[in-house]
Amino acid sequence: MAGEWEIVEFGQVNDIFDGPHATPQFSDEGPIFLGIDALDDGRLDLSQTRHVTDQVFLDWTRRVVPQSGDLVFSYETRIGQAALIPEGLKCCLGRRLALVRPKSDAVNSQYLLYYFLGPGFQEHLRAHTKPGSTVDRIHLKDFPSFPLVLPPRPYQDAIANLLGSLDDKIELNRRMAATLEEMAQALFKSWFVDFDPVRAKAEGRAPGLPAAAAALFPDRFGDDGLPEGWSKASLLDHARLISGGTPKTEEPTYWGGPILWASAKDVSRCADRFLTVTERTITRRGLEESATRMVPALSTVVVARGATTGRHCLFGREMAMNQTCYALHSEAERPFWLACTFSALVAELVHGAHGSVFDTITTTTLQTAKIVHGSDEVISAFERFVQPIYERILSLVEEAAALRALRDTLLPKLISGELRIKDASKAVEAA
Repeated sequence: MAGEWEIVEFGQVNDIFDGPHATPQFSDEGPIFLGIDALDDGRLDLSQTRHVTDQVFLDWTRRVVPQSGDLVFSYETRIGQAALIPEGLKCCLGRRLALVRPKSDAVNSQYLLYYFLGPGFQEHLRAHTKPGSTVDRIHLKDFPSFPLVLPPRPYQDAIANLLGSLDDKIELNRRMAATLEEMAQALFKSWFVDFDPVRAKAEGRAPGLPAAAAALFPDRFGDDGLPEGWSKASLLDHARLISGGTPKTEEPTYWGGPILWASAKDVSRCADRFLTVTERTITRRGLEESATRMVPALSTVVVARGATTGRHCLFGREMAMNQTCYALHSEAERPFWLACTFSALVAELVHGAHGSVFDTITTTTLQTAKIVHGSDEVISAFERFVQPIYERILSLVEEAAALRALRDTLLPKLISGELRIKDASKAVEAA
């Protein structure tokens, strides 16, 4: 089957457009400015977007206006990331981004995205990546000559529909996990930031909690503005600080083993609450003969320096990490209260960070960080409330990771023709 499929150059069946090589003035609202960070595992993450005025949009899109079905990709820094422009999105491209637009209906945009993200084409991109003094890049002038395996349009449609069903489930899991996270964070804010149960009792109102939980809160505030009996405490009174390390990269026996090893890149790009998969792994020897160490599952991990200082997540599994991260582990078995506490504190930590080039969170930063400490009974009650929520979030993240692995396994076999659509459909249905 695959032998009958045409292999063409990208530029034969697609137009390729480069984005502007500058940065515009931003505004509080208006059309969206797409940066490289918006590209996330084949989709656009618009949760932290910037905007431009309508006039800047007109100036910025003189060469090309992004439209539905265009494939946007990065050719510098995060090489190999790509996503499709969705219907109705008014946006312009940032630096280091380019567009691929099919010239005709002979190319299915969704198939094009899957082909782009597939291991075969990703390897081709790596082989043509040019190292630079500041960033690595692909020379965009070479891109039109890159190969594209082009099955008949009906087969492209079938691949797109099949793999799209997996992506739909992955996206559903992501949204469900995000909703659950919002619930847990809202409860934390109510109890430990806004002190809603205390205010309600002080005003003679019912706190809206089960009687046993409501009884744990005082009915007045102290002179310091905190609930009576509560205090400020050191963050590290409630967490064990763990640092990381990197085995020698030139020693092959240290790498490719069974131990997950998280880098700052893994943590900063983790779009979920939990990190369960890492780009690289190490061997037992690599662990024992380096400064890295095992970090317990459910520890909160933060990027401590670099451009993504403050990005953080929970480790969904026990794993090692590099020296650009710190981990906080709850010895009192309150990992989710600690995670919520850190999330509420991290903006303050980043604001107070300092460094000659990038902001840096140091051990001193964490040692001097203060948090609101209620009674142990209140903290334990909160942990009991949110534990099933976070356990469900973790299960959703793990399920999505398994679906991505299945998608990535099926993709090259479908593109090559090694696997028939009906056989791949059975694997998807089983999943």
